Amino acid sequence: MNFLSHFYFDRNTPNANIVLGTILPDLLKNANKSWNVHPEKHPELFSNKGLNTLLQGWKRHLQVDLLFHSSEFFNTKMQELKQLFIPILKDSPVRPSFLAHIGVELLLDHLLIEHQKITINSFYDNLEAVKEADLTDFLDRCNINDTELFFKFFNSFKSSRYLLSYQKLENISYALQRICMRLWEQPFTEKNTYDLTSILEFYKIQLEVDFMVIFEEIEFRLT
Repeated sequence: MNFLSHFYFDRNTPNANIVLGTILPDLLKNANKSWNVHPEKHPELFSNKGLNTLLQGWKRHLQVDLLFHSSEFFNTKMQELKQLFIPILKDSPVRPSFLAHIGVELLLDHLLIEHQKITINSFYDNLEAVKEADLTDFLDRCNINDTELFFKFFNSFKSSRYLLSYQKLENISYALQRICMRLWEQPFTEKNTYDLTSILEFYKIQLEVDFMVIFEEIEFRLT
């Protein structure tokens, strides 16, 4: 799941550290894809309150992703979107399964916003409320050796409020292109870009019918 979908499950928590923890695994990977840490395996290192709540959110993230990616809902929706992408990607280096995976996740974020299931400004307010000392200590205990790099990325992530752009469907298409450009130099032609947006518009209508089912299912199964 993407940032806002993770936030959905802790949208009402009064603890900002938990909220940040729920997206911290993805933030770290975005800041530096080589960072591969597992604080959940060493809970004894995160025993004080500030660190423990970050770890609580981190573990929540892992549980939500496991439930989501193993669900029939995700696999069905991803296969449906993949089949729509296959014809338009025959001359592109982008794998249809990869694009469908990310596409379903971003469309879920978009639908949460459109149906007012979350408030984006509340998400960012929580990130701003986290004490830098707690986060720095957490990263140190994860053996992240370049906290300056992380905070440069994190502060930019907060100040840009980029996720506000997910309110418009055309920006979901743009976000998918940006993700693909990290992996392929020229992922799309102009025609690909036009077709991608058209498919997202078409599939959004289908996904919208029952998109809350997966959130309800995961929320019921969370411990």
